Amino acid sequence: MAGSSLFQMRVVHLDLKGAPPKVSYLSEVFPLFRALGANALLMEYEDMFPYEGRLKLLRAQHAYSPSEVRAILHLARQHGLEVIPLLQTFGHMEFVLKHGAFAHLREVALFPSTLNPHEPESLALVGAMVDQVMELHQGARWLHIGCDEVYYLGEGEASKQWLQQEQNSAATLCLSHMRAVASHVRARHPDTTPLVWDDMLRDMPEGLLEESGVPQLVEPVLWDYRADLDVPSKVVLMEKFRACGFPRLWAASAFKGATGAHQALTPAEHHLRNQLQWLEAVQAGPAGALQGIVLTGWQRYDHFAVLCELLPVAIPTLAICLQSLLHGSFSEEAKATVQSCLGVSSLDLTDFTREGACSFPGSDILALVTQVGLHLRSSVEALLDGNRCVWFAQVRDGLVQPLPPQAKGHPPSHGTTHPA
Repeated sequence: MAGSSLFQMRVVHLDLKGAPPKVSYLSEVFPLFRALGANALLMEYEDMFPYEGRLKLLRAQHAYSPSEVRAILHLARQHGLEVIPLLQTFGHMEFVLKHGAFAHLREVALFPSTLNPHEPESLALVGAMVDQVMELHQGARWLHIGCDEVYYLGEGEASKQWLQQEQNSAATLCLSHMRAVASHVRARHPDTTPLVWDDMLRDMPEGLLEESGVPQLVEPVLWDYRADLDVPSKVVLMEKFRACGFPRLWAASAFKGATGAHQALTPAEHHLRNQLQWLEAVQAGPAGALQGIVLTGWQRYDHFAVLCELLPVAIPTLAICLQSLLHGSFSEEAKATVQSCLGVSSLDLTDFTREGACSFPGSDILALVTQVGLHLRSSVEALLDGNRCVWFAQVRDGLVQPLPPQAKGHPPSHGTTHPA
């Protein structure tokens, strides 16, 4: 394995809130991830975590058991993959706030996406979730606490009253909750550093960030999944965050789930260009600023969205992305490693099944989805007659209901740039 990667940590994101893999499948793909250049995993459990006690209602019916989580962690260690758990603690809280027991903690009563930061019970709830996750991840060096796309923040009644005070703003409200959650993590788990998505911090003034104390508590993850990523603006953002006092930064690219809410086949060329742009950014930015990169693989754009590309479908794209990050480009050496790991004699970025059957774990799923996605697309479109629904917003009486009409101007997700 080449040792010259510009990113010390190459983290594969497993989004478990849709089509979560069985432990038996993970036992097959973990060694493949390692062989391709990954050395860590970002595990976004959402409702797949085996919460206990009052939090047990957060579990999906098919959630992992504690023994299964321990088995996953053992497999990861066995194959040299450090595990970073991810737990949403502010926005994207639908899997929690959809339940009647916690609905009173919504920032806006109609929408279950954002937690009300004014309620003391909100921090107690998040703290209990953090502690249960950390109980099964003792020794984890990092915990990702989410905090991206906190929609409707400031629109709740308590927030509106709070914002009437001259010194208060939506930015200070956001930083206050972020600081409270991060402080809980630091106090209860002193060897664990919180990570946060960077989007809520990007436009905040440097002075406000510096005065908040947040830079001493968390490490931001700068995400951008575009093929035409703006390298100069990323360099400016890195310099800003470093000037504010954040000691370490991370990058986040995507290997799937970032090009359409109902995408079935992964556009490898798009994701390859995204990795190459990040390689340019890390070279142009402050030396040593980015200690790692998370290759995100979104499975749903949020809790109420339909599935996008399945993990097995995106394995070839992940292979190309990891090897490109490891070698600094998609070189002939990188291409040869991808072909060997996937079990193909030659590689076509536009059609992984064109040259015959692959032999990686889940390749049969890729073949089936390709058949449906390419060869039966016209039939499926005719059947749907152009009508498809990709988002739902509420669960009532055990039934998922479409987004209410009054919410359509402010959808409960982020478009195609950051799925969840």
